[in-house]
Amino acid sequence: MPNKRRSYGYRSRRDRTEVSCCIKYLMFGFNVLFWIIGLLLLAIGLWAWAEKDVFHNVTRLTNIALDPALLFIVVGMSMFCMSFTGCVGALRENTCLLLFFMISLGAIFILELLIGILGFVYKDWVRDSIQSQVKNMIVNYRDDLDLKNLVDWVQQDWLNCCGVQSFKDWESNIYFNCSSPGVEACGVPFSCCKPGALIHKEENLINRHCGFEMMKTEHDFDRATKINTVGCIPSGEKWLEINLIPVAGVAVGVALLQILGICFAQNLRSDIHSQRAKWTL
Repeated sequence: MPNKRRSYGYRSRRDRTEVSCCIKYLMFGFNVLFWIIGLLLLAIGLWAWAEKDVFHNVTRLTNIALDPALLFIVVGMSMFCMSFTGCVGALRENTCLLLFFMISLGAIFILELLIGILGFVYKDWVRDSIQSQVKNMIVNYRDDLDLKNLVDWVQQDWLNCCGVQSFKDWESNIYFNCSSPGVEACGVPFSCCKPGALIHKEENLINRHCGFEMMKTEHDFDRATKINTVGCIPSGEKWLEINLIPVAGVAVGVALLQILGICFAQNLRSDIHSQRAKWTL
C-alpha cells in the first residue's frame, strides 16, 4: 500500500499533460521585452511625423520609400502586434493567438531567408539598387530633415564617406550643384569633412562651411586632407568585409531567436491541447 501511494504521488507531480510554466513565462517575458521595444520604435516614428506635420500635409513626404520615420513606424507596429499576441497567447494560454504568433514569426523568418538568398545570388542587382537609392537620398537631401540627418550620420559617424562613388556625386543636388546661385554651390555637406577641418581646434566649434567649394576644379589643393573623397558604396563594402563575422553572428542570433520563438509557441500549444484533451475525458 505505501508503494502505491508513492507511485501515485510521483505521477501527479510529473503529469505529462501539464502546461510547462518555464516555457510559458519565458515566452511571456521575452515578448514583453520586444513589445516595449516595438512600442518605443512606433512612438519615435509617430513623433518624427508629428514634428514634420505629415498628418496635416502629406505632400511633405517627397519619397515615402526613403522616409526613415516610416521605417520606424512599420517595424515598430509589426513588433508591437506580434509581441502583443505572443504575450497574451502565452499568459492566457490562447492557442489561436499562439498560432497567429507562430505564423507571423515564421513568415518573417522565411522572408528574411529569401532576401538573404536572393541578395547573394543577385548581388550585382542589389548593389545597383542600393546605389540608386543612395543617389535619390542625395537628390532629396534638403527636402526631408530625417533623411538629411540619416545621410549626415552615415557620412560623418559611420562610414566616413561622401557621396555615392565619390564626393562629386553631390553635383546632382540642386543646392550643391555648381550652377546653383547659393553660397553652397560647388560644395559638399559638412558631414563630408574630416574631423580636423570640421572642428575648430581653438574654439572647439563645428565649422559647417568646411565643405564649401570643394568641387571647384580651378582650386589647386589636396581635397583629401579636408573631406572624405571616397563614396559611401565603396566604404560600405569595405566596412562589411572587415565586420563580416560580427554581422553574420548578429544575423544567426536573430534567426535562432525566431526559431526558438516558433518552437516555444508550438510546444506551449501542444501542452495546452494535451491539457484540454485530459479535461474532456
